[in-house]
Amino acid sequence: MGEGQVRRLVRFTFLATLFLLLPAPASAAEEVSVPEVLELGAELAGEEVTVEGELVGDYGVRDDGSMWTQLNGDAYAHRPIREGNLPVGANVGIALRMPVEQTEALDPPGGYRHRGPIVRVTGVWKYHDSRRPGESYLEVRSLTITEPGRQLDEEVDLTPVVVGALLMVGAGIIALLTRSED
Repeated sequence: MGEGQVRRLVRFTFLATLFLLLPAPASAAEEVSVPEVLELGAELAGEEVTVEGELVGDYGVRDDGSMWTQLNGDAYAHRPIREGNLPVGANVGIALRMPVEQTEALDPPGGYRHRGPIVRVTGVWKYHDSRRPGESYLEVRSLTITEPGRQLDEEVDLTPVVVGALLMVGAGIIALLTRSED
């Protein structure tokens, strides 16, 4: 074997060894929807995932300094029924657990008259966590607000009000006419 070949072999061996000793790059969190998390619950256990949806219900603080809430990822998260969306199925959500400090900038959670903030969360999916009486939840590592929460306007359909008023006026007129005939 010639001197040039030996150098190439040594260089190749060195680079191959260096490559094998380097840590693997961190993999990005898998992007999934809330229905996918629910469907693949056991398969995603311990995996880092990114999910988007609306925070709803309330922000429950526990003794361990964590805050729990619900992340809905259904058709109503981006377009509530009160804004013209038609009923297209059930509400679909997962529990979130995060440090209370992460929640300080959050608008109130969604409810009947308020659309909660739309957030993008990344965390580890805990499926039937034995340390927390079998709860399934996303242990949040990062949270980004993509849309702030807002009040939902209640549109009043004036048709029943007008019809009712006309019926009352009509009933009053009939009552006056029948009274004057007596």
